[in-house]
Amino acid sequence: MTSPVDSVVPSPSLETLGWTEDLAGHFASEDRGCEPARVAIAHNYLFQLLGASGPLMAEVSGRLRHQTATQDAMPVVGDWVAARPHAEAGKATIEAVLPRRTSFSRKAAGEATRRQLVAANIDIIFLVSGLDGDFNLRRIERYLVAIRDSGADAVVVLNKADMSPDPDDARAVVGTLAPGIPIHVISCLDESGVEPLTEHIAPGRTIALLGSSGVGKSTIINRLLGTERQRTANVRRRDRRGRHTTTQRELIVLPTGGLLIDTPGMRELQLWDAASATDDTFDDVEQLASGCRFRDCRHDREPGCAVRQAVDAGTLSASRLASYLTLTREDDELRRRRDELTRLEEQRRTKPAQRTVRAMRHNRLGTEP
Repeated sequence: MTSPVDSVVPSPSLETLGWTEDLAGHFASEDRGCEPARVAIAHNYLFQLLGASGPLMAEVSGRLRHQTATQDAMPVVGDWVAARPHAEAGKATIEAVLPRRTSFSRKAAGEATRRQLVAANIDIIFLVSGLDGDFNLRRIERYLVAIRDSGADAVVVLNKADMSPDPDDARAVVGTLAPGIPIHVISCLDESGVEPLTEHIAPGRTIALLGSSGVGKSTIINRLLGTERQRTANVRRRDRRGRHTTTQRELIVLPTGGLLIDTPGMRELQLWDAASATDDTFDDVEQLASGCRFRDCRHDREPGCAVRQAVDAGTLSASRLASYLTLTREDDELRRRRDELTRLEEQRRTKPAQRTVRAMRHNRLGTEP
């Protein structure tokens, strides 16, 4: 029976996995009989690693778990870690997580103020959108903000061109949202349909595929691998949308060099602390806002609003402004909740000390606290 480790393709070298001199410098301070390895799959408390000596199954050390202040400091797919091998072959303990170059994150679904890391140390993110019932410009805008915030480069992949009446028009519209970002229109049902994507693949370069369920991420990976490795499903007849098949994030080594991170489709993408990335992504709105009469203009009903004037003149779409306002409101609300949580946590932490001080004061005065 094949073990979970055996199902992960081992890497012939650390360089193939994306190892750099900077990582080597960070690793030197963590080397306590450890070896560097990269997280391929992250379960709750069990991690599948890839390293120069082959695949490993690992758990986080108690010391690292207790020293980790937040959940997002725990290892995620794409992380580089210092792993101490066990005497038992194929087993290890993660002693440290090396600093991340980039990381894609979002606000955890259903949580008011918790950040969820999706993957780390990504060079390029393929933002995959289907040109079927899934096509949604506002969702693409939201992803572009999150990608900019991650530090990785974006590439937009418009898949299922065979299901679009005018794929060139779709490319042009997306181009207005993502100036300067590469856009590829493909049909991954065609054996050679993913050929345009290969220009972004290189040894040691990590590419993550992100997008909604059923946009074809797993099929794209199968085409790039040249084998049906990832499970896929046909589109639903009733709405011509793809189906959710990927259930876990996974780092995959391509036989020709390069690495891919497959991710489950996201039912929702709420941004985490992405005010600066929002401003950069909506640079056209920000430039217009500089001409508003009031510096704190909210682009609603204020007089002298240059942004609203652009919408009325037809030089800025009302839907793009609405998307910008939605994202900025979400960020403001998230900041408010985080500030409130910080205040409550500070009260909880200081209350015992305050009670002790009051008790000491009353004891000195001979009164009841």
